Amino acid sequence: MTSSVLYDAPGPKARLRNRLYTVLGSLALAALIAFVVYRLDAKGQLDPQVWNIFNNAGVRTNIRDGVLTTLKVFAVAGALSLVLGLLLAVARLSEHRPVRWFATAFIELFRAIPLLITIYALWVLFLSYKNDLGAIGDNTAFWGLVIGLAVYNGCVQAEVFRAGINAVPRGQVEAAYALGLRKYQVMTMLLLPQAVRSMLPTMISQLVVTLKDTSLGYVITYTELLFATRTMASNIIVNGENPFTAVTIVAGAIYIVMCLALSSLATWIERRGRRAKTGVAVAAAAEPAEQPGVLDVDNGFPGPTDGGADRTVK
Repeated sequence: MTSSVLYDAPGPKARLRNRLYTVLGSLALAALIAFVVYRLDAKGQLDPQVWNIFNNAGVRTNIRDGVLTTLKVFAVAGALSLVLGLLLAVARLSEHRPVRWFATAFIELFRAIPLLITIYALWVLFLSYKNDLGAIGDNTAFWGLVIGLAVYNGCVQAEVFRAGINAVPRGQVEAAYALGLRKYQVMTMLLLPQAVRSMLPTMISQLVVTLKDTSLGYVITYTELLFATRTMASNIIVNGENPFTAVTIVAGAIYIVMCLALSSLATWIERRGRRAKTGVAVAAAAEPAEQPGVLDVDNGFPGPTDGGADRTVK
């Protein structure tokens, strides 16, 4: 039986108890699912007429448009959050105190403020200056959602970058400075590549959070997936009721699929990183190669065998 400092292998009684808890938990979960299905059927939410709405081309088009707008917000906000996170991480590690203090205050402030408040405040701000913002003013909800997501997730990504940079052995940094590299060269050529590689799964996991948080656009009436499907359900009547439950279930399933795809990507990258070969392969030891003519005595130079020890070479 093997054990470690952080985990003790369970004994026979503990394994039996764990199996019992597993069976009881599975039965409780199955009972809960059965109860939910029963209640949905009692409310008529499982009738074929309710689910037949998804065979309508207009319904499918609205769902497709909602998915595309969600992915659009996610792509822009995700890219901006990575860039902002990188800048904030470098600023927080700066040797200049004003820069370091500003980055630290910015990160701690926007990590403490609820994301919904940030998005709503930006949306109201953009609405107030809509006539002065040009193209941004025409898409106030889009930019309010994008910038809010970018600021919050950028602060989180900054801490991820900083953790990866601090995880690089200090000896490598000292060796780089000893070779004459400048600060920006050490950061760009040594620290950042290793930090990104080691923290890439965590960065992608945070992008999954960014994707899920796009649903907060519902509050500022941006037509992302949740808002589009809820608006569509409010305009459809089946058996005298709006099919909010069916539409919400489908929208939730789409969110789950997109998030699982990103999570699978993070898992794949992590496994690939563990299997990747690192370092430089060391060549096998071999006999030193002999340069032709080095050991020859008849090469024009006097040697000890021909009495050359008493001569001088001119």
